[in-house]
Amino acid sequence: MKKNILITGGAGFIGSHVVRRFVNRYPDYQIINLDALTYAGNLENLKDLESADNYTFRKCDITDIGAVESLFKEFKIHSIIHLAAESHVDRSITNPIDFVMTNVVGTVILLNAFKQFGEVSEGRFYHVSTDEVYGTLGDDGKFTESTPYDPNSPYSASKASSDHFVRAYHETFKLPMVISNCSNNYGSHQFPEKLIPLMIHNIKNSKPLPVYGKGDNIRDWLWVEDHASAIDVIFHEGRLGETYNIGGNNEWKNLDLVHKLCEIMDRKLGRPEGKSAELITFVTDRAGHDFRYAIDASKLENELKWSPSVAFDQGFEKTIDWYLENEAWLDGVTSGAYQSYYSQLYDHR
Repeated sequence: MKKNILITGGAGFIGSHVVRRFVNRYPDYQIINLDALTYAGNLENLKDLESADNYTFRKCDITDIGAVESLFKEFKIHSIIHLAAESHVDRSITNPIDFVMTNVVGTVILLNAFKQFGEVSEGRFYHVSTDEVYGTLGDDGKFTESTPYDPNSPYSASKASSDHFVRAYHETFKLPMVISNCSNNYGSHQFPEKLIPLMIHNIKNSKPLPVYGKGDNIRDWLWVEDHASAIDVIFHEGRLGETYNIGGNNEWKNLDLVHKLCEIMDRKLGRPEGKSAELITFVTDRAGHDFRYAIDASKLENELKWSPSVAFDQGFEKTIDWYLENEAWLDGVTSGAYQSYYSQLYDHR
């Protein structure tokens, strides 16, 4: 009998890469993709899996207790990979309640359902989190798994809270769990409110490139396929009760990253060198903007022998090429047309 693995948020950016990896690599798993299909969830990301025997999609909001419990009764869930989350910092500043409901309350509802109905004696609850829970760094140092939590935005506070609940369920109820905290991801199928696809879209259409403050904030970047491979390794080999940091060892100032994008885009679009950089526009800095994130992933590398497989220059080129070659996807997302795909696929079944 196939093991039923529930992946929440599987129609989103990172989730779709994880779902595809697990469906293709593990035919002995039945992958149940649970997603509420909010603005960033897009089933077109997974069109190639629709006929796979070991793939099932369920539209469900993780804050709906009845719907979640019904799903757990329909499928005997062996394990959960929990990726469903509100994730954009700017949106969390505008509307913190949505982030509390999905990231905190939704996570607790899943924990309760797994505790009550899941195969807790054999499986595990894998909670996918962010490096933002650690707060901000100065010019030196990196986040480790023992770095104290110090979240500075409603988004990071909601993720920190959900991390604490997962650990609390492990300690109180002996629920088998593992957590990972990852740095910024880049790659295909990312919703274009995020920095890299936003800049690609705006450069292509000769629109302003908004950069917060002076562009001095620093982020560590990881190719999304490498994040998916790390999740795979941690899910199968990570020690229960442990946390693993996932990073790319690849720090960039925001402004330098945008200049790099402009340089590559000018070359690929046949524009004069420096033309796209003229679009850079500095805007008022984000409230509570963390200065620097940097991940020490040595625990993951030493214990589970994982390391990034793609150098940044290579991954960056792959990412830009994907967006340029998939203009229909990007245009559909920016116009909102992608949201009709679920209706086309399921409403008349």
